[in-house]
Amino acid sequence: MSTKDYLEKDYYKVLGVSKDAKPDEIKKAFRKLAREYHPDQNKTNADAESKFKEISEANAVLSDPDKRKEYDEARSLFGGGGFRFPGAGQGGAGPSMDDLFRGAGDSGLGDLFGGLFGGGATTRRTSRGPRRGADIEGEVTIDFADALAGATVSLQTTSDAACGTCHGTGARPGTQPKVCPVCQGSGMQTSTSGGVFAVSEPCRECRGRGMIVEEPCPTCHGSGRSASTRTMQVRIPAGVTDGQRIRIKGKGGAGENSGAAGDLYVLVHVRPHKLFGRKGDHLTLTVPVTFAEAALGADIQVPTLDGGPVRLKIPAGTPNGRTFRVRGRGVKGGAADGDMLVTVAVEVPTHLTDEARAALAEFQALTGGRDPRAAMLGGA
Repeated sequence: MSTKDYLEKDYYKVLGVSKDAKPDEIKKAFRKLAREYHPDQNKTNADAESKFKEISEANAVLSDPDKRKEYDEARSLFGGGGFRFPGAGQGGAGPSMDDLFRGAGDSGLGDLFGGLFGGGATTRRTSRGPRRGADIEGEVTIDFADALAGATVSLQTTSDAACGTCHGTGARPGTQPKVCPVCQGSGMQTSTSGGVFAVSEPCRECRGRGMIVEEPCPTCHGSGRSASTRTMQVRIPAGVTDGQRIRIKGKGGAGENSGAAGDLYVLVHVRPHKLFGRKGDHLTLTVPVTFAEAALGADIQVPTLDGGPVRLKIPAGTPNGRTFRVRGRGVKGGAADGDMLVTVAVEVPTHLTDEARAALAEFQALTGGRDPRAAMLGGA
């Protein structure tokens, strides 16, 4: 990201957050806007892709503590317009702000002021070295079973990449940029003011790029970069949890000048299951049992997520809400397979026949009509 972009673009405004927003606020704002403007949700809206790219760019800067600090410092330093350069405001043709930041963008503020207190009027050559690509984010929603077993999903991303027409040169196909004859490709010039200060500034001829594009590319208009939308297959590992953020190295934005690609961060959402829940590496399941089964004991069949039903022994006198453990039938793939935790829920019949009602009345009489709340009431 160039320093010129830092000055011209208000990333806080793009995400709709304040300048002192906490990281969680920035993350929440980005996710909301990303869902709203994702190309998959706006296939008929031509402006949505541009907006999605803009909010992704803002998030890449503000979510990174180092980049955010550099961004805030750059805007603080230049935002007031109090800095002046030799020749500026004196009727001369000093470099414009556009010239300034074209030269300083790749090497940071250090190169811009490197010659301010230098030892003479020598011209320092700089080169545009490799730049790592930007990190990008995406979201996927998978089924509960796929979260446990792992799955490969299709994900569409939008990032900044080398222009496909000129392959990053900025020049019309069939032509090549030329080395600037003034700065000899360095992109910078050093000038002196009164023989005291030596100031490095962007070359006025090439505007700090080191190269001159005589015939600009019709697609990127000479910038060498363009928005790239691609669809890739992403492997979601087994055991992922709802809300987990997965890093996939090297699948982010393309680098510049042979720089490494950025990383892809995938936020995973897991659809709830109609029967099973999850507690760490354990599956949870609630099964209904009758009063007779709980009182007398029973062998029942309970379902599993990865196969057929298993047999579970319910001891006589089992109370409502007791949990039993079925070993090895939980989340698999960790240091050890998880278990399935089965909680019984005693069902109370809502409709009784006359015979059933008479049988229960007889049961109550045979058990002595004990009040289970007697101890509680006595203690109160």
